[in-house]
Amino acid sequence: MTAAPLVPIVVALGGNALIRPGDRGGFQQQATRVRELAPALRGLADHGPLVLTHGNGPQVGWQLLRSDLAKDQVPPEPIDAAVAATQGEIGWLLQAALGTPKRPAVTLLTQVIVDREDPAFQRPTKFIGRFYSQGEARQRAAELGWQVRRDGIRGWRRVVASPHPLRVVEAPLIAPLLKAGAIVIACGGGGVPVIEAGGALVGVEAVVDKDRATACLANTLGAHTMIVLTAVPQVMVGFGTPAARALGEVDAAEMATHLARGEFPAGSMGPKVEAALAFLAGGGREAVITSPENLADLASGAPATRIHP
Repeated sequence: MTAAPLVPIVVALGGNALIRPGDRGGFQQQATRVRELAPALRGLADHGPLVLTHGNGPQVGWQLLRSDLAKDQVPPEPIDAAVAATQGEIGWLLQAALGTPKRPAVTLLTQVIVDREDPAFQRPTKFIGRFYSQGEARQRAAELGWQVRRDGIRGWRRVVASPHPLRVVEAPLIAPLLKAGAIVIACGGGGVPVIEAGGALVGVEAVVDKDRATACLANTLGAHTMIVLTAVPQVMVGFGTPAARALGEVDAAEMATHLARGEFPAGSMGPKVEAALAFLAGGGREAVITSPENLADLASGAPATRIHP
């Protein structure tokens, strides 16, 4: 008799969720934040297989800034290498906080196939790194060859290409790890973007959106539930206006209508909503968007946006 396939819960943890407001985001600050989140994540793992993904927007931005500032002393680091490096570092932080002798956590350095002809390479939109004033951002652009844009009301940031993920290369390796009882950490920072060329996988200068990569991975794994953790407990419509309201239980058609009307900014909530809808369209049963602080109490009705097909 064939055993039933494992159906994991897939949780996407934003890179900014590892940094408290006002923190500079140093290594020890991030380690402390991960330890604070660990009990709620372990609680999910107690109910079934858990796959965890994470963002790296601030972290990869710092990595690239260090590389650019030191380019006269050491060779500069390409973006795909910086994504790989932050996958390892953040993955290790999560692995150290979540793993136990009875239930290890495993970081899987993940590659994601993209299309070299994706229009995103001609129109960079993915924000990475810290916020700057307009003057600072333009100075960085002039000195380091960056492209910069305003990111909402908080300031200016660097933008890079963000092609759509087509396939997670290492996805077939996850099921055996889950079967062995491990918590799996994968698709860190959206995974290292690669293209297929001459029978090999070649890294490209880009950053895959973590939430879109998570949806791709969750559908590949046959997950029923995808949880996206972000800075707010619920998705808002009419944000910043007197008519603002939070969305609780909502179906995919209504969410798609809000998205089409421009309710969700492309550099903020937009990719999370798009990823949730992609996951549901691919066979998922529920996509949840909420804050890390509400994760432990989701089962008891903590505020969250729950999207259903």
